[in-house]
Order: sequence, then structure tokens, then C-alpha cells
Amino acid sequence: MLSAFGRAFRTPDLRRKLLFTLGIITIFRLGAFIPSPGVNYQNVQQCLQSGQTAGGLYQLVNLFSGGALLQVSIFALGIMPYITASIIVQLLRVVIPRFQELYEEGASGQSKLTQYTRYLTIALGLLNATTLVSLARSGQLLPGCALPIIPDSSIITTILLIITLTAGTGLIMWMGELVTEKGVGNGMSLLIFTSIAATFPTSLGAIWSSQGPGTFFMVLAIGLVTVGLVVFVEQSQRRVPVQYAKRMIGRRTVGGTSTYIPIKVNMAGVIPVIFASSMLYLPGLISQFNQPKAGEDLQPWVEWINNNLTRGDHPIYMALYFAMIVFFTYFYVAITFNPEEVSDNMKKYGGFIPGIRAGKPTADYLQYVLSRITLPGALYLGFVALIPLVALVLINANQNFPFGGTSILIMVGVGLETVKQIDAQLQQRHYEGLLR
Repeated sequence: MLSAFGRAFRTPDLRRKLLFTLGIITIFRLGAFIPSPGVNYQNVQQCLQSGQTAGGLYQLVNLFSGGALLQVSIFALGIMPYITASIIVQLLRVVIPRFQELYEEGASGQSKLTQYTRYLTIALGLLNATTLVSLARSGQLLPGCALPIIPDSSIITTILLIITLTAGTGLIMWMGELVTEKGVGNGMSLLIFTSIAATFPTSLGAIWSSQGPGTFFMVLAIGLVTVGLVVFVEQSQRRVPVQYAKRMIGRRTVGGTSTYIPIKVNMAGVIPVIFASSMLYLPGLISQFNQPKAGEDLQPWVEWINNNLTRGDHPIYMALYFAMIVFFTYFYVAITFNPEEVSDNMKKYGGFIPGIRAGKPTADYLQYVLSRITLPGALYLGFVALIPLVALVLINANQNFPFGGTSILIMVGVGLETVKQIDAQLQQRHYEGLLR
């Protein structure tokens, strides 16, 4: 393994790509600690040291920004606006026929979709920056913190702060695309990986200091088991065999080969978990806008939401979270994998599944396989996402539990994909890759 890494750095082209990727990651992490203009950095640090944390959806955004959100740094919004924009553009392919036509045009059409994603990212960054400044001013970003995060409330400071946060989002998007083009791996995924990995030492240190060595080693053991299971499931797939008939093109005979369609157990990735987290945050957000005035009683439905849908350790919250993950897994897989389109492409090039007729029977068979392979994937996502909530109940370590939910899914998925890309580039120059 170590010799393989040595070969990677001894290969000039691959060494350039690896060093370029590491350089971009370093700049990205430095930006997470540079305070935005108008932010009182000392007050923010005192609030964070006193144990103040964000909740709900902001906890997820803070995870994806590597802790930059709570520090209101220039990269406070992180990669979330780009993720949201990418998901919206992908979903619009189902609603707007023009988007689907662009997707089917190939490289030229997909470059236009990428451009739309960039514009939408900046728009969402502007909206999120305005919301973040408002939350920081009102004290809702760090509940319980009496110190002012943004002491200056002038319009000039507000505009400058919003522009800085939006520009930080654009810079992160540009750096991610640079890594994809000139580095190793998918740039956006690697930046998310870096943000999540940066929170691990702090989380483990907090568990050691607050829970003791016994809990610390128990968390590490659970983490290793979870990583192993996630790697096993992420690599699992159902291979549907495909046979291509022989055809005569001019004087040449083409076709006659056998291949397969890989249908992964977890085709949806981490998207259903993000969707479910966002949807479960909405009831709490609605209840915040319906708090009683002085002298008034709390409305029953607001009290029920506060008691049942804002606490991660509540059984109703866990059950809804799990059910929504299963639902969104089926929903997202149905959007991203079209059995009829796959069947038409196979028929166009003379491919067929042995024992299944081409056309509609093939589409029906693929739909049958997909619906059954998605069930274990959806249950797996639900169980992994519940690990931090179960940790909250058992060892009171939800805020600091790093091995579960979106974090472990993203880290394992990105890590596997990046290692595969480095391995493929090594095998182009050597007969061995990173893993024998």
C-alpha cells in the first residue's frame, strides 16, 4: 500500500494532480477560519467554547461547511448551495422537457445544465447569506449566546457581509470545478469530504473529555464496524446480464459480446437523508414563527411540534425520519434511473437480457429488479442515518458522534470513488494499482 502511494508521487503527471488537489483543499480549509467583515470573532469563539451549537438543518449545513457556518467565516455557506442547486436542476428534468432534452444532447447540452446550476448556486448563495446574517443578528444561529455576533447593524456592513458570503460560495464552486478538471477525483465531493473529516478530531476529543475513555473507545469500535458495513453495502450491486447480438456493418462483424447492467443497492446515495433532514426541519421552523406573545398561551399544535418533532431522541421523530428516508429513496431512484430509457438504448444497439424479450418486457423486468433492490438500500440508509440519534439516547453523544448519518455515507462513498480514480491512473502507467 505504501509503495503504491510512493509510485503515485513518483509519477510526474499524477504527482502534479495530487499536489494541486491538496493545495486547493488547504485553501478551502484556511477560508473556513477567516472571519467575514463585521463579525466579532472573539464573541463567536466564546459562544462556541461555551458549547453553543446549531440545530436542525443548520447543523447539517455546519457539517458540510466544516464548522465554518457557526464561525460566520467567508466560507460559512460551504458547498450546500451548490448541492441544492444540483438537486433542483436534476429534479427539473422531470418537470421541464427542455431540461431533459439538454441532458440527452450530450456534452453540449450538459454544459448548459452546468451553467444553469452555477447561476442557481449564486442565487441560492445570496438567499442563504441573507438568511444567515438575519439569524446571526437575531441570536437564533447560536441559541443561548448573549454576546452579539454582528455588533454593527448598519446597512453598509450588512450588504458587505452578504456579498462576501455569496462570493465565498462562488469561490468554493470554482475551486471544486478546478479540482475536477485538473486534480484527482470529483472536486465538490472532495471538498465535502474535507469539511466532514475536519470535524472528526474535535468531535472525538469532546467525547473523550465529556464521556471518558470507555465511551471514546466504544465509539471508535462502533465507527469501525459501521465503516465496514457501509463499504460492503456501497460496493454491493445486482448485475443484470446483457447479451449483444452479432451484426454486420460493412464487412465487419460487431457485437456478440456479453456485459451487465450494474444496479447498486444504494443508488440514491446520501440524497434521501438530506431530503428527510430538510423536511423534518420545516415543522420546527413553522413553530418558531408561531410562538405566543406575552400573556398568550402556546397553541396545542405548536406545543406538540416542539415536544415531538424538534428532538432527535423522540420516538415519533425517529419513526418519521426513517419513513421519510425510505420514501425519498424510492422517489429519487425512480427519477434518476429510467428502465424504459435503458431498454430503448439496449434495443437500439441490439442488446437483450437473456430470457427476456426486448422492448416493454425488458423495461418491466428492470423495474421489477429495481423495486426489490431499492428496498434493502432504503432500509440501510434509514438505519445508518439513525445511528447518531440512537447514540444520543444511549450515550448522550449526538452532537459529537461522528460515525453515522450523512457524514459516514459521504466519507466512505467519496473515499472509495477517489481511490478508484487514483488506482485507474496508476494502472495506466504500472501493472499494479493502490490495492492488489
